[in-house]
Amino acid sequence: MVGTNVEEPQTIPWPGWSRVREWGMPLSRYQLRTSIAVSDIQQAVAFYEGKLGLPVLQSGPSASIADGSRVYGSGGGPALNVYQSATAGKTPATLATWYVDDIDQVVAELASSGVEFVRYDEFHHDANGITARAGGGRIAWFQDPDGNTFALESDA
Repeated sequence: MVGTNVEEPQTIPWPGWSRVREWGMPLSRYQLRTSIAVSDIQQAVAFYEGKLGLPVLQSGPSASIADGSRVYGSGGGPALNVYQSATAGKTPATLATWYVDDIDQVVAELASSGVEFVRYDEFHHDANGITARAGGGRIAWFQDPDGNTFALESDA
């Protein structure tokens, strides 16, 4: 593209990728960051930094709250924007997933820091809260203090 300083995206092995490259989808060139609404930023800081161990890359305002947001790093770059909002915890859906090599180890580490794993009645979970993932692999879910749901997934 003329006038842009964007590197050509890497090929990602999924069936629709060739069409995305043909269409030149503009958003496919940019990093995506998940935003999570929380009701109390200080309670969220204790969870995301204290229990999950995520590094703070940036803090700043959220609406009228001077220090109401944090950007956390994961996987080598900014990944998660947490901000105080009245809309916190309004969806039961999984909002973000970490893909890990050793799910047993990561679940054990998080559980030892006080993270509780969610068990859904429709799935059979092992003693640590891990269940088989559709299509193979394994998955475990946990929630932040506002009920925002996250997952850990592993191919093994």
